[in-house]
Amino acid sequence: MRSDETLGTADLGLLYRTHHSWLQGWLIRRIGCRDNAADLAQDTFVRLLKSRQSSPLREPRAYLSSIARGLMIDQYRRRELERAYLESVMLLPQHEVPSEESRLMILDALERIDRMLGMLKPRVRQAFLFARLDGLTCAQIAEKLGVSRATVERDLATALQHCYRLRYVEA
Repeated sequence: MRSDETLGTADLGLLYRTHHSWLQGWLIRRIGCRDNAADLAQDTFVRLLKSRQSSPLREPRAYLSSIARGLMIDQYRRRELERAYLESVMLLPQHEVPSEESRLMILDALERIDRMLGMLKPRVRQAFLFARLDGLTCAQIAEKLGVSRATVERDLATALQHCYRLRYVEA
């Protein structure tokens, strides 16, 4: 790639041909599964394509491995969510077990919630979880976190604004 041009389709094709095999090998060494590595390598290039990278990559392998690492983490988190969900479903009576379609919808919602929570600052996330999961009042949350009630109220407002934007603005 020339340094004075943007990353176009031809450049992306060259990048793919030049680095795909290396990336797949890098992934195989990290996750130990050839098929999963192939999927993640493809997903990495799809993510790069969607990113609309506007300038040539100076360190393409570092950039690709960074994207792939993020995808591996996302995949690990998805699998952990699914594992936790399946464990909780096993505790239900058979007639209350959700259908396969419901299971997929629930897991999708859990992934979106997890991503949303991951975007919040730690204290905001903790305050939100205390309020929503534990049912604590603002005063109780303030005491647990060692902050003022006004800070908790601001944190909860921030979390709810974030939820609103994800649900209605960016949906």
